[in-house]
Amino acid sequence: MKEKPVILVVDDEHHNRSLMQDFLSPLGYDVIVAGDGEQALTKVDESAPDVILLDIMMPKVDGFEVARKLKNNNTTKTIPIVMLTALMDIESRIKAFEIGADDFFTKPVALIELKARMNSLLKVKAYNDNMIADQKKLEAEVAKRTEQIQLVNEKIKASTLETIIRLSKAAEYRDEETGSHIQRMSHYAVAVARKMGFDEHFIETILYALPMHDIGKIGVPDHILLKMGKLEPSEWEIMKKHTIIGGKILEGSDSEFIETGRIIALTHHEKWNGKGYPKGLKASQIPLVGRIASIADVFDALTTKRPYRDKPFPLEKTFAMIIEGRNKDFDPEVVDAFLAIKDELVAIKEKNQDHDESMLIQLSKKAFSS
Repeated sequence: MKEKPVILVVDDEHHNRSLMQDFLSPLGYDVIVAGDGEQALTKVDESAPDVILLDIMMPKVDGFEVARKLKNNNTTKTIPIVMLTALMDIESRIKAFEIGADDFFTKPVALIELKARMNSLLKVKAYNDNMIADQKKLEAEVAKRTEQIQLVNEKIKASTLETIIRLSKAAEYRDEETGSHIQRMSHYAVAVARKMGFDEHFIETILYALPMHDIGKIGVPDHILLKMGKLEPSEWEIMKKHTIIGGKILEGSDSEFIETGRIIALTHHEKWNGKGYPKGLKASQIPLVGRIASIADVFDALTTKRPYRDKPFPLEKTFAMIIEGRNKDFDPEVVDAFLAIKDELVAIKEKNQDHDESMLIQLSKKAFSS
C-alpha cells in the first residue's frame, strides 16, 4: 500500500519540474520527475504513479506519443494524464483528448486550479483502482467456483459411468463375454467418432451411452442366448427382441446419456440397406449413434469367440467383411473412418482382452486427450 499518492511530473525544463515539485510535495504527494518521454515511460513502470502531469513539447518522445503508449497499455490505461503545454491551438487539445488524456492545462499553470483538479483526478484514480480490484476479486471467485463445479461434474460423470457399466454387466452372469465386449466396443466407437471429427460432447455421450446397447439381452431366455450353434428361425426372432426390450428398459429418462443409450439399443442392428432390425430403418433414417455402434459391435463380434462360433475370424478377413458391408450393412462414411484407423482398432483389441471394467472408466478420463 502507498503511504501517499504518487505524482509523475514530465517536463524537459528543469525549472518547470522544480516548480511543480515544490508546489505538490507540501500538499502530501510523493512527487517524482522525468526530463523526457523515454524517462517518463521508465518511471511509470518503476513507480506506478497515480497521476501524470505530462508536457507535450519534448525531445526524443513527445507527450502525445507517451500518452498514446500509456493509454494503449492495459496496465497503465487507467492512470489519469494531464497534458501541459504552452500551445494554445484547439487542434492540440483535440488531439490530446482523442489520445485519451484526462485533462489539459495551458502553461503557465494556475496552481490553485491544479490543486483542485488533482483532488478530482485522484478520486477518479481511486475509483478505477477499486473497480479493477473488485473485478479481479470477482473473476477469481468465478474461476474458483467454476473449478469446483467442474470437479463436481467430473465426479458425477465418473459415478454415472461406473453405474452404467455395472448395470450393463448384468447380462455378464449369463454371457461371460459381455463385460469385455462392452469395453472393446466402447473403445472402438469412441475412436471412430473422433476420427470422424465429432466434438467432445458427442464423443462423451457415446462413451457413456454405448455400454447399455445390449441391456435388453437380460430379457432373452438362457437356452437362446447361450445356445451353442445356429439359432432356429423362431429362436432368432426372440433374440432380435433384445433391441426392443433394451429400448423399453431405457425409455422415459431425462438423462441425455440414457436416452442416447435407448437409441443405440434400438438401432445398433439396423442396416444401411434397410435389411436390419427391429424396424428396418434405412440409410440416414438410422441415428448416427446407431450407425457407429453397429460397426463397432460387428467388428467385435467377428473378432471374438461367441457361443455360436468356436473361433473368431482373422483380422484380415474381418476387415474385408467390413469393406464388403459398405453401403449394405454400414454407413459408407463410418466405414471409411473405421478403415482409416485400422492400426488403432487392432491396438485396442489387443489391449482390452482382460475382463476389467476399470479400463473403461479410465477411458472416460482420457477420452479427449488425443
